[in-house]
Amino acid sequence: MAIRALLPFVLLLASSASLLAATPAERLVRRPSDWFTSEEGKQTLNHVLAWQTKHGDWPKNVDTTKPVPAAETRPNGTFDNGATVGELRLLAKAYRITQDPRYRDAFLAGFDHILAAQYANGGWPQYYPLNNKYNRYVTFNDWSMIRLMILLKDAATENDFAWLDESRRRQASEAVARGIDCIIKCQVVVDGKRTVWCAQHDEVTLAPAKARTFELVSLSGGESEGILTFLMRLEDPSPEVIAAVEAGVAWYETSKITGFHYQKADGERRLTADPMASPLWARFYEIETNRPIFCGRDGVKKYDVMEIDAERRNGYAWYGNWGEDVADAYRKWPHKN
Repeated sequence: MAIRALLPFVLLLASSASLLAATPAERLVRRPSDWFTSEEGKQTLNHVLAWQTKHGDWPKNVDTTKPVPAAETRPNGTFDNGATVGELRLLAKAYRITQDPRYRDAFLAGFDHILAAQYANGGWPQYYPLNNKYNRYVTFNDWSMIRLMILLKDAATENDFAWLDESRRRQASEAVARGIDCIIKCQVVVDGKRTVWCAQHDEVTLAPAKARTFELVSLSGGESEGILTFLMRLEDPSPEVIAAVEAGVAWYETSKITGFHYQKADGERRLTADPMASPLWARFYEIETNRPIFCGRDGVKKYDVMEIDAERRNGYAWYGNWGEDVADAYRKWPHKN
């Protein structure tokens, strides 16, 4: 696939907050230039530098803009849950403004780590170096791979990365092109018809794969939103990309759930009948039947969210409005058939 430009991409933080929330480091990218040279800014950036691992990445689910606790063993780095991408965006802007070589060197270590982590087939694992767990799979879960591709796209084209050498900018574009090829190859085909994607795919065969005990092989109504909205921002999509988008959009239309709200009341999330409610989509659908599926930590598949344990029932995004973002992007897409 030829390298293609991408239209400006705005992360869907508000509508997709359950899957895509900005990390503390990512939110600081919006600060004005003078913040980066202020004492507060310099101290914050020092904290970000201190959290970087020896591989060049950052851990997840910690505020890397705060000090590293003195007695704490630093967690491993990852691409999961927005980790690493936000820190690199912040450091790229910091170096552009301040020219402090520490920010440049830390950015390059993380950037090169991302390039090294990409599989030859174009996918990215959740962690690198690889281990023998599920996080070696090509990971769309929580937008992990899509976040990396957006970062690399921006590194090749946007002003905050203009200082980056031409070789790395070219490598970034090439990595995005390989990633797009991988996405097309991962799209799940059922009875000869393209549908959407699993949250993770085998790194060799690209077949849908199971992750944690409650994340079964499935079609993902959550993660596929990020993939499709990304593809619809390609400036010059190939026929393969157009076909993938058309099929994915059609799947969302046929898979929507109407007549229900999914909301929390008295500490319990549940579906509540409401004929006026906006459409919902399940996080996971059974590939063979396209029925919504749910699972607790026991690994047993259920077809009713109320049949799984309360901890997982109330601690995971089982339903969302992801298809609305897909439909909105499709309405504006100039390449639809």
